[in-house]
Amino acid sequence: MYFAALLARTEDGWEASDTELDDVETLSDLADLAREAAAEDDTVLVLIEQEDAWFGVVRIDGEEDPRIYVSDAAAAARSSYGEILLTDELLGREPGDDDPDLDALDLDGTEDGEDEDDDTPAAEAGVSGEIVPHGPVGDAQVLDDLGVSEKQLKSLSEDAVTEIAESLGASEVLETVR
Repeated sequence: MYFAALLARTEDGWEASDTELDDVETLSDLADLAREAAAEDDTVLVLIEQEDAWFGVVRIDGEEDPRIYVSDAAAAARSSYGEILLTDELLGREPGDDDPDLDALDLDGTEDGEDEDDDTPAAEAGVSGEIVPHGPVGDAQVLDDLGVSEKQLKSLSEDAVTEIAESLGASEVLETVR
């Protein structure tokens, strides 16, 4: 189950609206949707959460490029909404490079189903077969100036969207759309 909300910063504080992502196919579509919710060129945050598996924050400041943070890229890669956020740039790939980099693959003889000694793989293939790292990716300082430090953001797990809203002073407006 997913939850997605827009938090638009206004002169009077934050305004929240839930958002339907079914018609959003690209990060550009998501940024356009966020900009429509903004008053003038104010900050808009898109908060996406999937049942405590992963969360993402997209920050839109006017016409600037979106800033993105995803808590677990591998978990997000298994989600259609997560794939919107996992751009080539965010994952450190050349745009349009659909083939996984063979040098980046861990070809250590365990490809035939043998167990590795390390039970925590560094990456896994996403929905499109691309190698995606486990753990956070993106701009972990995306909310620093709004009162959520990089350390706080990286430590969030369960109910991250609510905790972010609380730190921003927007928990009441978020609850109206939850």
